[in-house]
Amino acid sequence: MTPSVEPGPSSGSDDAVTQPPARSPDALTFEQIRERAYELWERNHRPEGFEIEFWLLAERELRKERERRKSADRPNHPASGSPPA
Repeated sequence: MTPSVEPGPSSGSDDAVTQPPARSPDALTFEQIRERAYELWERNHRPEGFEIEFWLLAERELRKERERRKSADRPNHPASGSPPA
């Protein structure tokens, strides 16, 4: 005789669909990284076997561009937090 298994709270039933964690507005999307990686791959004459390298390079470039934009958008105040005299 085979024991029957009834769905319970920990059985992974489809009753409660879990949502992915909310992204910050500055988070890079899969699509943005994919597009940049493809551009880099094409610029480098489409070599085979370097998918991961191009993906990581694309991610790094996009993050640096965001950091530069953020720092350019910030007003130039001293780091101490006190207003200039």
